[in-house]
Amino acid sequence: MKDNRYRKKLKSTWDMKNPKMLTKIFACFLILGMISCESFVEIDPPNNTIITESIFESDATIESALANIYYKMREGGMVSGNFGLSIALGIYTDELEYYGNNNNQLNLYNHNVFANDITISSWWNHAYNIIYASNDIIEGIDNSTTLLPETKAQYKGQAFFVRAYMHSLLVALFGDIPYVSTTDHASNSKEIRMPVQKVYEHIIADLNNAITFLDSSDASKERVIPNQSAANALLSRMYLYTQKWEKAEETSSKLISTFTLETDVQKVFLKHASETIWQFKPEGKNIKNTQEGQILVINFVPTQGYGLSDSLLTAFETGDLRATNWINSITSTDGLTTIYYPYKYKETINTTANSLEYSIIFRLAEQYLIRAEARAHLGAISDAQNDLNTIRNRAGLNDIATTDAMALIDAIHQERRVELFTEHGHRWFDLNRIGRADEALRAIKPNWRPTNVLLPIPETELRLNPNLKPQNSGY
Repeated sequence: MKDNRYRKKLKSTWDMKNPKMLTKIFACFLILGMISCESFVEIDPPNNTIITESIFESDATIESALANIYYKMREGGMVSGNFGLSIALGIYTDELEYYGNNNNQLNLYNHNVFANDITISSWWNHAYNIIYASNDIIEGIDNSTTLLPETKAQYKGQAFFVRAYMHSLLVALFGDIPYVSTTDHASNSKEIRMPVQKVYEHIIADLNNAITFLDSSDASKERVIPNQSAANALLSRMYLYTQKWEKAEETSSKLISTFTLETDVQKVFLKHASETIWQFKPEGKNIKNTQEGQILVINFVPTQGYGLSDSLLTAFETGDLRATNWINSITSTDGLTTIYYPYKYKETINTTANSLEYSIIFRLAEQYLIRAEARAHLGAISDAQNDLNTIRNRAGLNDIATTDAMALIDAIHQERRVELFTEHGHRWFDLNRIGRADEALRAIKPNWRPTNVLLPIPETELRLNPNLKPQNSGY
């Protein structure tokens, strides 16, 4: 008999093996390891001052500290890892079904999230620990007496970018948050929450700082080290989120003139794809490909994993090449159950001798859709159509011909849904910023409440720092 949990479906980083890095890496792991298991507001003044100071007098040790930050972003927390935003917000919204029995994931899937939720607390602490580490690098470099000015600039630029990126995720999830720009324990433990608009202003300022420091070239040759392009990619997204249409158009245009869109949808998620702006490189003794592929590719039914929702499957138009190339399915041996799953990343971790796929954070298709939306709001209808249709044509679809601005913007939002599905929470962030989360989710999520547009501030943080009150509404 068919399991009623299933529904029939419609048919980074740098090379850590560098021996010069490994000779210094232990000190860096001490610094980040010291804070990784503690609440952000509980972090005491460092007791490893000698180690910390020595790090900022050597290129190799700063590079190791940054590599460790990227490692932590890739392997855990909200950015990536086994339960990063791609999966967590996929089940929180209308992208993914969850077929497992992990209580933390069921809470998100069923919208039973409370202020004592372990996942939410871990995201908060992980993000602020990475922010703390970024601040430590910025402050340490400023005080360094041996580093060359051009070297200082590159490291500071990366740290400013990371700080901005982590705050951009926090504000999108929690609303008003502290914007932390120092390692001072006394100050950080009493931080108050900053209004959302102010947070975005700080993010944009950090990104503009990052751009002034960073090179335009790709030092890694694999687009795994943030450069000006990565900072501009996030900056254009922030301008979109804050409705700064002219700046969103201007910034995305820089990237569109620099990168080349892949013409073949089958090549978009390969590690050498021409449209990739920034990506995480798989690292480790046995890791060859992405965690996304490892987690989302289904090898048997019944599964304890994730499948695409009917809502998302029906969003694709007939003939859409993304539906045939970025979605796959598996059917049970009795033929009664078919589950569709994301197939953007096709390789599981150890299926190939060498890495074929890296985990992509920013890619050019998003920039076309950012510019299309900005241009539609600015009244440049023909130009907005051209950008939208560039993405549609690659997917084998006909042009959108409407000249009505609102209809065109709706078409752009729809295109974002089918182009960026299960990529770092785009669907959730879009539903929130355009005010359609309630409309999209109330019919399919029985426990949905309008206040779920924000996650709760972790209860432990409110107890330790009452300045973070009041709690978000509904919790």
